[in-house]
Amino acid sequence: MLNSLDLEGRPEDTRIVVAMSGGVDSSVTAALLKSQGYDVVGITLQLYDHGAATHRKGACCAGRDIHDARNVAERIGIPHYVLDYESRFKQSVIDNFADSYALGETPVPCIECNRSVKFRDLLATARELGAQALATGHYVASRRLADGSRSLVCAADADRDQSYFLFATTREQLGFLRFPLGDMTKPQTRELARRFELEVADKQDSQDICFVPSGRYTDIIGRLKPNAIAPGDIVDLAGNVVGQHQGIVHFTVGQRKGLGIASGHPLYVVKLDAATRRVVVGPREALRMDRIALRDVNWIGDGALDRVIGEGIEIYVRVRSTRAPQPAWLRAVDGGYEVELVAGEEGVSPGQACVFYDAPTGQARVLGGGFIRSASASRIARVATQDAVAPIVEAVRG
Repeated sequence: MLNSLDLEGRPEDTRIVVAMSGGVDSSVTAALLKSQGYDVVGITLQLYDHGAATHRKGACCAGRDIHDARNVAERIGIPHYVLDYESRFKQSVIDNFADSYALGETPVPCIECNRSVKFRDLLATARELGAQALATGHYVASRRLADGSRSLVCAADADRDQSYFLFATTREQLGFLRFPLGDMTKPQTRELARRFELEVADKQDSQDICFVPSGRYTDIIGRLKPNAIAPGDIVDLAGNVVGQHQGIVHFTVGQRKGLGIASGHPLYVVKLDAATRRVVVGPREALRMDRIALRDVNWIGDGALDRVIGEGIEIYVRVRSTRAPQPAWLRAVDGGYEVELVAGEEGVSPGQACVFYDAPTGQARVLGGGFIRSASASRIARVATQDAVAPIVEAVRG
């Protein structure tokens, strides 16, 4: 007989490790499972030097958060452990973050943290502790499939859905992971926290990158990758120098503010060329791309991707966490994979994720995704853009 977590056995005979960050979501997850009778063990990860971030609001995984997680564990009566994951976090997340920015990309460190530190390393630790599952406070859900495996689906609360950050989760990991908050809204979670009398019931959600307590990520990148803050040229679409910059790390594709260029028309960062340290700017029309080349593709849809893709499959994709999924075609191209956006998208940046769904709204199933290697416009779109930007380029030249 299956219990509430779709696991065999009575709750009291089922050990569940809960990843406790010290926030309200993971705290409620632990309290909820404890109230249902599970053998709950709380684990908090020490991911970086907490000293500078201890008193900063909006930063997750800080020293205060460890204190809060410990207090919650004591309040609900479960064992709690703090594991030092600093070295593996630096290697897998921080170094990767700096490397990506130095290449002119815009990385999403939360994806790498989930993929490596949490769902690889912590999951292995949970197994070593004899757990039948690792539960987290992510707003995403999973469903049992006919063959006994599990699918990943969007959260019921669309405003809180975190599926974009979990696309790299593997089928094997999904079999061991549980997301008790996936069918709840944030207000419901906070109400549960009050019912369980948790001090974190009204705690502010984390907003900043956890290992950037100052909010200035360029400080970390400059220390790890000095070349990323080397000066260079700002050029227009024709390659004409229109300004100077103090490092490509200060820019991202789609950026408009802070360019330091006098122009009669709004200019946006269209491309970052790390090899030449050039920041390419142009009008908004030049931002629209409809072809995206991917790397490190993870497929968790039905069957093997190479077998089901054929001449291409119709899916919905999200290229930024804050944007809605849009229709697209996924195809195999030159030994890799490429997405063709039906309507195009602005500000597609290398390093970001392109996540696949089977529907545009609701609790759609996550089919996988990949990291954006490059983006381009089709010939028709490119000609239209050139016609629109020609007078603007002349204006910038003066």
